[in-house]
Amino acid sequence: MTIADKTQKLLELSASYDALLYDVDGTLADNMSAHKAAYAAAALEYGIHLDTDLIDETAGWPTIAVAELIAQRYDKTFDFDEFALRKSTIFRTEYIQQTKPVEHVMQHLRQELGNKKIGLVSGGTRKTLEITLEVIGVKGLYETLVCAGDTPNGKPSPEPFLLAAKQLNVDPERCFVLEDGDPGVQGAIAAGMGWVRIDQL
Repeated sequence: MTIADKTQKLLELSASYDALLYDVDGTLADNMSAHKAAYAAAALEYGIHLDTDLIDETAGWPTIAVAELIAQRYDKTFDFDEFALRKSTIFRTEYIQQTKPVEHVMQHLRQELGNKKIGLVSGGTRKTLEITLEVIGVKGLYETLVCAGDTPNGKPSPEPFLLAAKQLNVDPERCFVLEDGDPGVQGAIAAGMGWVRIDQL
């Protein structure tokens, strides 16, 4: 499928909805390999040789929650907040400026500007997300950004999606979620929203 074909498919799938909720990492931003590298580098500082498949498994989770799972899987004890901060610092310092947009998702967003309400729902930290969104040219193209810490529970909980719908003043069933990971899809389903895995078109 070409980029144009994928964009058209997304437009067809989301046509009947009033609001679009985009995940950022791996959905709008082509940066999952960079996030994996940053997690691996941070883990190595704790003596952990990380199998980065764990990052695919936890796509969309807040970084602190991923840190907790890493500690559990590798039977290590460390401060989860400290690990999350180190991972985010490595990502921002070494990788963030190389981030490229996922073209068909970006084209979908741009074509829907003014037609539908647009929100972003991510498990990332606001500080890192704002840099990513500036680098890929999305800054100012959305009405709300829900990120790590904005709700008691992150993805796969429906809470981040429901908060975004509330902030956009749109009923959850009128929202369409664009995701690249199972946790986000689980959250969208639990919130009663339409959804698509952009990596499976």
